[in-house]
Amino acid sequence: ARVNNFLQRIASVANRRRLLPVGRKILVAVSGGVDSMVLLHALHQLAPQNRWRLSVAHFNHQLRGKASDADEKLVCSTAKKLSLPCFCERGDVAGLARRLKISVEMAARTLRHEFLARLAKREKISIVALAHHADDQVELFFLRLLRGAGGEGLAGMKWRSPSPVDKAILLVRPLIDFPKPELLDFACKNKVRFREDATNSSSDFLRNRIRNELLPLLRNKYQPGLDKTVLRLMEIVGAESEFVGQTARRWLECSAERFDELPVAVQRRVLQQQVNQRGIHVDFDLVEQLRTAAGKFVSVGASIAVARTTDGKLLCREQGDQEFKAGELAFELSGRAGRAKLAGTEFHWSLKKFNGTRRRPIRRTEFFD
Repeated sequence: ARVNNFLQRIASVANRRRLLPVGRKILVAVSGGVDSMVLLHALHQLAPQNRWRLSVAHFNHQLRGKASDADEKLVCSTAKKLSLPCFCERGDVAGLARRLKISVEMAARTLRHEFLARLAKREKISIVALAHHADDQVELFFLRLLRGAGGEGLAGMKWRSPSPVDKAILLVRPLIDFPKPELLDFACKNKVRFREDATNSSSDFLRNRIRNELLPLLRNKYQPGLDKTVLRLMEIVGAESEFVGQTARRWLECSAERFDELPVAVQRRVLQQQVNQRGIHVDFDLVEQLRTAAGKFVSVGASIAVARTTDGKLLCREQGDQEFKAGELAFELSGRAGRAKLAGTEFHWSLKKFNGTRRRPIRRTEFFD
């Protein structure tokens, strides 16, 4: 009965949220972990009554050697057992991370979404089902909180959103309200085979430390109902952020009020939206510099500067290459420490033995191997 209830809730959510319309082709992203394997089996059981035509997509990140290959093998064999088409692709995630100087997680996400969008377009599928669940939402909230995200970021993932690669492709998350224990319970009762990702227990990634260290501490010592509280907060913040965003868009289309008479939250979003439209990386400091000083240009790259007019519109101008002031100083790193001066700036240096621990960033300090 509990299994049937689980499937009924997914069907209800899919219908109520307009995630998976009847009779449509759906591409299911499957990693081989419990979340995506449960999603695949649940949608497969619900497919006949909804006339869904499912296909399976698996992206091999090649980060865990034979373990990654075993994930791919499990996904392919499961799809074959369920008589579903299966599409697999491999990508050099670690290589991309090194080339672009981005995190492994960001590189993996980039390649994975490119694969899903490319495959969906080729197969003429406009809906991709992802297996994010409630625990993912809570982890994402704290991940973004620690990185200083605003309302849009703290709202977390939506039930449905356009692909970051192709806006014509819709990403849907039917399990976003389901906690992980429910997924494990379904897997156990339905004998769903899945593989554990050993990197989930590694403390190298911030998300893993949030999952394995911070959240258990908060649940045990501070708030047993943490997940429910955070999910409710995300919904509130998300709704308020959406309202601010809509208000900002309406103001940009028809500036009925003076910019400096708008609420501060709307002023920020007006500037943020304009900066985003120009493909410029936006952060809080940039928005505040623009918001608090009309007409003052701020450099946002080697050759671009932006400012806002008194009526809140963004100005963009190219600036010539800044002349490089050449200067060099050569000296011997003799002894254990010392100081030197270059172009009026004094710096101190010291030699230290590296003990293998991760160095925390320190203002105005650089570490060299």
